[in-house]
Amino acid sequence: MASSFDWWGKEGQHKGTSVVVKMENPNWDMVELQGPSEDDFLLSPDPISRRDKARNKNARQLTWVLLLKAHRAAGCLTSLATAALGLASAIRRRVASGRTDLDEDQESAVLGQPPASAESPALKSRFYSCIKVFLWVSLILLGFEVAAYFKGWHFGAAPRWQYLLMATPLGVKDAFNSLYSKWVMIRVEYLAPPLQFLANVCILLFLIQSLDRLVLCLGCFWIRLKKIKPVAKPDVSDPESGQSGYFPMVLVQIPMCNEKEVYQQSIAAVCNLEWPKSKLLIQVLDDSDDPTTQLLIKEEVQKWQHEGANIVYRHRVIRDGYKAGNLKSAMNCSYVKDYEFVAIFDADFQPTPDFLKRTIPHFKDNEDVGLVQARWSFVNKDENLLTRLQNINLAFHFEVEQQVNGIFLNFFGFNGTAGVWRIKALEDSGGWLERTTVEDMDIAVRAHLHGWKFVFLNDVECQCELPESYEAYRKQQHRWHSGPMQLFRLCLPAIIRSKISIWKKFNMIFLFFLLRKLILPFYSFTLFCIILPMTMFVPEAQLPAWVVCYIPATMSFLNILPAPKSFPFIVPYLLFENTMSVTKFNAMISGLFQLGSAYEWVVTKKSGRSSEGDLASLVMKEPQKHQRGLSVSDIDEIMDAKPHKLKRGLSEPDLEEMKEEIRQQQERASRKKKHNRIYLKELLLAFLLLTASARSLLSAQGIHFYFLLFQGISFLLVGLDLIGEQQVE
Repeated sequence: MASSFDWWGKEGQHKGTSVVVKMENPNWDMVELQGPSEDDFLLSPDPISRRDKARNKNARQLTWVLLLKAHRAAGCLTSLATAALGLASAIRRRVASGRTDLDEDQESAVLGQPPASAESPALKSRFYSCIKVFLWVSLILLGFEVAAYFKGWHFGAAPRWQYLLMATPLGVKDAFNSLYSKWVMIRVEYLAPPLQFLANVCILLFLIQSLDRLVLCLGCFWIRLKKIKPVAKPDVSDPESGQSGYFPMVLVQIPMCNEKEVYQQSIAAVCNLEWPKSKLLIQVLDDSDDPTTQLLIKEEVQKWQHEGANIVYRHRVIRDGYKAGNLKSAMNCSYVKDYEFVAIFDADFQPTPDFLKRTIPHFKDNEDVGLVQARWSFVNKDENLLTRLQNINLAFHFEVEQQVNGIFLNFFGFNGTAGVWRIKALEDSGGWLERTTVEDMDIAVRAHLHGWKFVFLNDVECQCELPESYEAYRKQQHRWHSGPMQLFRLCLPAIIRSKISIWKKFNMIFLFFLLRKLILPFYSFTLFCIILPMTMFVPEAQLPAWVVCYIPATMSFLNILPAPKSFPFIVPYLLFENTMSVTKFNAMISGLFQLGSAYEWVVTKKSGRSSEGDLASLVMKEPQKHQRGLSVSDIDEIMDAKPHKLKRGLSEPDLEEMKEEIRQQQERASRKKKHNRIYLKELLLAFLLLTASARSLLSAQGIHFYFLLFQGISFLLVGLDLIGEQQVE
């Protein structure tokens, strides 16, 4: 007797398990897939009938599977079509608006603001003109090569002697062939040798830099394998508070300048640091030139003073030297001599409450340690494609470069924030200097030359923001790559004369400055943006496929290892790094030759995103209005509640003045909105690379064609400012 299958289905009911497929497109019908019925498990006396039923059943199931696959494919195509239409619409609006990066300085001048661009106008104009000349020449040569191709001049991978044979007078039939044969002779005899020599030099630099990156990755692997990490001395108890730990006198500095989006978050995070109040002083170093921002920051400091925090507000009248001048002025205060260490946090950094407890102990009984640096983490790393690509770069910087150099060399570049300095080390090294825009790297180099050691803590993180717009990121990268070249010119004699070992001098001059700060942007731009397109029009000079594809892919794979969740973005990362080489090369030239733009400091735009949990512990204590900037309605509430809420030190006239200033600022903001721009250098290079990719088709160079095509598209997207934050237009 056959067993019953009532558990699967019952008589009188629809047999099978219903699988409802939710269609994204409402025009599709709902379908149900039949589960196995009792008949499927019963043995039929007729094997042929049983086989036919099974075949029909399988055919129906296959039909449903194919329908599901077709629906999924249709959904993908619909999504791609929608994305393509959205992209086309954004490009149309961007081109129609006509706003370019050349208009930034003009708008800033109209508004009475300092130049928005971080680049020298003269250098920008020359650089732009050179790229434009390259583009026009490439277009002319492309037309010439296409005409020659249809006349039978096919240059694949033919040896050079074949080119020479084709260029002899025997092959001349008409004026065009005569002209083209002379062009081939010019290429072979005059253009190809110097171009090939320059290509070989860049390939050599590329291999050296790749080897350096490989060694760094092996060092990081060894650190992980052996579980090497800095270890602090055992804790002792503090006699005053009775807490367990090492509690010296600590000064905390928060330099800021017109950063009203983030000042509350950073001040709140620092005021919640777990440290004895009698041994902690917080300096808010406000360099803002906006009166409204000054009042808001001062009010926030007064609020925390009433809460019992040991915090002071400082504002400079003479604002020279940018951030370095601000820090130098604060260190000249008479009470600084009572403190042993100074922790520095930029305005968008939010340290965890135990930050000092995890960093200060590394100084205990280590009198030669001058700096303890924590790594950064990012609250907005998944905000858009630009922030994801930045996260890959900075994850490699901290996980590999900083950690390996800290473990094996006790030296790395100070990141300017989220670090603790021994004040004696700062004074011994000459203090903060305003001679460059990378004051953090400057003090680190001078401290290393005086014998101080650095400690990097990869397991201590401090949250901050990444630039979300390409405009902000571009300006930040210009400062980060022009400053080191200024510093190299200034520090080279001091490095040579210093008493450190020959190996440390070699590391600082060749590896730290030349290889990672000068050679990297030089070969990235020259090799992949200039030489590679030129070899398409001068095919006698060649770049091997392993230079164009295999080694860059391997290096991108190594770079992305510290951020494994970013593996889907490995190809965009490779293309974007080559795209950014234009900005980095331009900045490197500015700093190396001390052009005007090398000394300009542009504060990176912040969005004011809070840390994970939105500082949950603080939200439990403080009213909501202290977690955001004051608005007109907030001030109305304060005035209605007087005198209860005027205890923070603002009088009625002050509040009226602040209210009017905020109204005016909101009106100005409504009149002047941020817009995405067209970046002309990137756009011209996009057309140059796309032109070269078209020429590579004539030579049947597959890998070169695909690289030039996708790199050109990458430049096009960046040039149209479609990579980062998109403003409402």
